[in-house]
Amino acid sequence: MVGMRVQHDIHESFAANGFSAVDANTAPLESHKSSLLDDTNKAIIRELQKSGRKPYGAIGKVVGLSEAAVRGRVQRLVEAGIIQIVAVTDPIQLGYRRQALIGVNTTGDLDAIAARLRETDGIDYIVAAAGRFDMLLEVFTADDDELLDLVMRIRKIPGVDHTEVFTYLRLIEQRYDFGVR
Repeated sequence: MVGMRVQHDIHESFAANGFSAVDANTAPLESHKSSLLDDTNKAIIRELQKSGRKPYGAIGKVVGLSEAAVRGRVQRLVEAGIIQIVAVTDPIQLGYRRQALIGVNTTGDLDAIAARLRETDGIDYIVAAAGRFDMLLEVFTADDDELLDLVMRIRKIPGVDHTEVFTYLRLIEQRYDFGVR
């Protein structure tokens, strides 16, 4: 399956690149990113969400631009971190038989803990959360033994106070065509 992930929250993109969401330097970057989201770029994103392999010429016909103009706009959207065009794989077919969501409670500096988690192999997705857990991690491992090893490594990170593992029994649906605002 081929798809793309469009980041809803620009602050998440900043955090992933080492910026704090309250960093004064993010304001100009944020306004630059939002200025790239004109109606034409939104239409391009919608087309790419239908198929990340759709030719730029075909997208151009839909949005009223040349192939070269679409290519340039997509490149700017990628460079700004607004979109990523990636191959979305089936983890099971790649040998990742165990998938889980891990709720993490922390004490201390959330950004420092997140930095350590970013360095940990096996974690696909890291979010700060409100509610019962401070963070949620999505993980993929070959089997239960590898999952246990990963959970134990996460628990050893300074500031990780508690973890709770929710193993996936079956993926019912995964979508990337949620549109743009």
